[in-house]
This record gives sequence, structure tokens and C-alpha cells, in this order.
Amino acid sequence: MTASSASSASSAARCSVDETDDSGLLAALLDGMDAALVAFAADGTVTHWNHEAERILGWTTAEAVGRTGLAGWAVRKEDADAIEAALAAAMRSPGRQVHEFALLTKDGHRVLVRTQSSAVRAPGGRVAGVYCAFSEVHTQMDLERSIALSEALFEDASWGVVLIDADLRPAVVNAHAARALGVGRTALLGRPLGELLAQGVEELECALQHVLAEGAPQAVADVWVTLRSEEAELPRRCWRSGFVRLSSPLAEEPVPLGVAWLFQDVTDAKRAETEGSLLRFRAHQLHRAGRAAAECPDPAEAAAVHLDFALAGFADHGLVDLAVTAAPRPYGAVADGDAYDAYDEVGVQDGARDDAYDTGGEVSKASAASDTSGESEGAGAAGGAAPPSGAPEGGATGADRGRRARRAPRLVRTLASPAGSPGPSETLSASGIPTPYVPGHPAFQAYERRGSVRTSAGPASPAGWAAARNWPDGTVHGLCVVLRSRGRTLGVATFLRAPARRPFDRADADYAEEVAARIATALDLAGAASL
Repeated sequence: MTASSASSASSAARCSVDETDDSGLLAALLDGMDAALVAFAADGTVTHWNHEAERILGWTTAEAVGRTGLAGWAVRKEDADAIEAALAAAMRSPGRQVHEFALLTKDGHRVLVRTQSSAVRAPGGRVAGVYCAFSEVHTQMDLERSIALSEALFEDASWGVVLIDADLRPAVVNAHAARALGVGRTALLGRPLGELLAQGVEELECALQHVLAEGAPQAVADVWVTLRSEEAELPRRCWRSGFVRLSSPLAEEPVPLGVAWLFQDVTDAKRAETEGSLLRFRAHQLHRAGRAAAECPDPAEAAAVHLDFALAGFADHGLVDLAVTAAPRPYGAVADGDAYDAYDEVGVQDGARDDAYDTGGEVSKASAASDTSGESEGAGAAGGAAPPSGAPEGGATGADRGRRARRAPRLVRTLASPAGSPGPSETLSASGIPTPYVPGHPAFQAYERRGSVRTSAGPASPAGWAAARNWPDGTVHGLCVVLRSRGRTLGVATFLRAPARRPFDRADADYAEEVAARIATALDLAGAASL
């Protein structure tokens, strides 16, 4: 054998091996496709038939390859002409042609498929045949619906939708979620959740990790969060959240791609629900207190029952101070404040009020212009905190301060809840010794205003804030409510809260006033019974 013949033989062998490799690669690609595929030569002979086509129609590759056309075995004869015309048109036209055909399975059933047909051209540009890729219509429609749903969720959904990757970082965010988080859609991508949320990030990340490991929870969860802001502290929000684990549909085993987090802001609904539950609980407590007090033979004991029922879920301590009349002066002496007390008695009968207070018991702008102690002073009958001992009241004239000083009552402790371990309120003996409240104390303010006064220590208040007001240690919030019965002021009821509770608000003042009215009625009856 010459060298040239040997070279030609080796080249032919390599070409044969390459063709074998190419045909094996083509067969592997065709069988691995998600779509069914059938190819025809120019004369209509079936040249390729992959496994997905075998799965849909039931005909094996050996049974399909080599047949001429589809008529009579994969297509009914009535439909064959239309399908062959469509395939011939695809061979003559550039690009792909989309059609819907009714094919015939091996067991005789018809199946509607959506096809994409395109011409197959030889290296010289000559048409060598046509291929037809197809899938069942309902499968294609499911895919289209999934894509449409995904696009709608990320564009028009009224819920926030965030796709979280396996590293717990946002990957895709819809417009609603971006507005709720207060940043742009692209600014969220790839950032840790801790950079977006000041509170609630631990609960959220724990839920995401659980979903990645165990799957979606059985029900939605309410997550309370606070957005991070450098300008001001933002209010807490309640997001009702649902979680779905995402897995790749292309993998043989489920591989988590991340978590779809869907949420909706239900803060207003949750607060309304909480307020409704609180109102029902307090109404039930008032009802129970009334039933229990009706069984008490002693009206003073009934007042203590009302105080005990009021403290449940409302305050940590309760105090009741009654106003007592000062001892009479010697004959012929004029006691300080007698003229003012007479004026006040007439004013009350005539419906008149001090100029510093309007008919709703609110502090005027002049008398409540400032609060030098740093305590919060609310509007209306649930007004302000007492100024520090020895400090002048903001906005009050010298005459007003003198009148208030002469008007300060002598308040004697009558009922008190235990300051240590919990237990029933104690009825104290009538010693007549007044409680050592300093001038300007919230109890005196409530007595003067005939309303309620809220006060709080505040973050910058001294450690002895409670001791300076003769309240139990650990008190940081106080609410003083006047005791009124039969048109007379009997004293003041005080409710106190520890740091674990929030400050008193207007709704708390309304409830305290209702309790104070029942306590005042019972104590008034006790005083009348002792006469």
C-alpha cells in the first residue's frame, strides 16, 4: 500500500467516526428534548421520531421511522390533507409556522397538539425536509398561564411579592412590595433583609429558612416589622405573609431555588381587631365586677372589688385617695381659701368653670403651654403631667398659682393594691393622715380639673421619678382619675404601670373614668352608711 492510499484510508476512517459521533449526539439531543419532534424528508418519509413523541402518541421510533407521511396511522385520513398542506407550506416559507393539529394515538384516541414547523435545508440551501416539534395543547396552555401569572404577580398584584434566593436575599420584587419596603425595585436586589428592616428580620429569616428546609407552612403568618429609617422611627406594621418554596422543574430531584414571599399589610385590621378584643374584655370585666360587688355587704369592700377587677390586664398598681375636710379653725378666724371655696361651690352649681378650663375639662393653651419636667401632657381631659417639685407651672399667673395652692385638697389613702406580690386590694384604716403629695402632683391636677391626667417618666427622667410622686418603685406611667358622685368630688383614683407596659392613652382614660365612677358610687354609699 502506498503512502497516499494509506492517508486516504485514515481520512475516510476519521470521517466515518465523526459521522457516527454526530449521529449519536443528534440522537441524544432529540431524545432529551421536552417537546415531541418528528422530521420528514423532502418526499414525506419520517426520518426522526424522539421519545417524547413516543410518549404522547404511543408509536415507537422503530414503528414510526421509515413511514411515508402520517395519514392512516398518526392522523385520520380526513385530517391528513390539511396537515400535509401545512407541512408543505412550512417547507416553502422562511421561519417557523405554528399550527394546531389533531393527531391520532396508537390506541385510537385523538389528541390536540400545538406544532411549530420549519424547513430543513442542506448545506447548499436546498430544502432537504421539514421538522415538526409539538406538545399537547393543555401542556402548552399551562405553561402560558404560568408565565402570565408570573408577569401579573410582578406587575399588577395587590399583594407584595418578593422572590428570596437561597442566601435569603431578594432576587425579584414586584411594585407593591417595593412601595411597602420604601425603596425602588432594583435597589432591593441582593441586599440583606437586615438592611431593610429594623425589627422583625429575625422572625422573617427564621420563616424563610424553615420553608427552604421543610416546605411551605400550612397557614399564613402575621409578621410584625419596622422599616429601617435614618430620619425618624417608623411605626410597626403587620404583614400577613405566605411562603412557597421554589424548585427547579428541570432537575430530577427537587433543588430549592429560593422562596416566594407574598405579603399584605393588615396593620389597620389587626389594630381594629385588637381594640375590639380589648373593649370586649373590659366590658366583661366591668360586668363581672358589678356582679361581684353586688354580693358585698360593705360598700367599701365593693369599691375594692371594682379596683381589683379593673387592674387585670390594665395596670400594675391601683390607689384610691379620698379628700377630707380640714379641721375647723378657732371661732372668728378666717381659713385660707374659704372665699374661694364658696365661689367654687357656686360655680359648680351654676355650671361655671375656671377660665383655665373649658366645658370639656381641657387645659387651655395658656395654662398648658409648656411642660418643663419632660413628661407627656395629653390633650383634653386626659391631660398633662405634673411639673417638678418647686418649679412654676408654665403659662400660669401668680393669682392662678395662689388659687390652685389654696385649692389643693387633703387626700387620704383609702384603698391600695399590694406593691409586692399580687393580691386583693387592701382597705386602709381611716387615720386621717394625708398622703404626702407635692404641689402640682398629677392627683391634685386631676382633682382640680375634675377629669383624668396622664403622665409618663420619659427616657430622660431621673431614677427617683416614682419616689418623688410617692408611687411604688418601678412605676413609669401614671393615670389619675377624679372620683365624682352626686355632683361632688370625693377624691382621686390612680392607676400605675411598670416599664413592661405601654403608656396610658385616651381609650385607657375612658375605661379608668368608668371604673372610677363605680368606685366613687360605692365609696359615697359607704360614707353615707357611716353617718
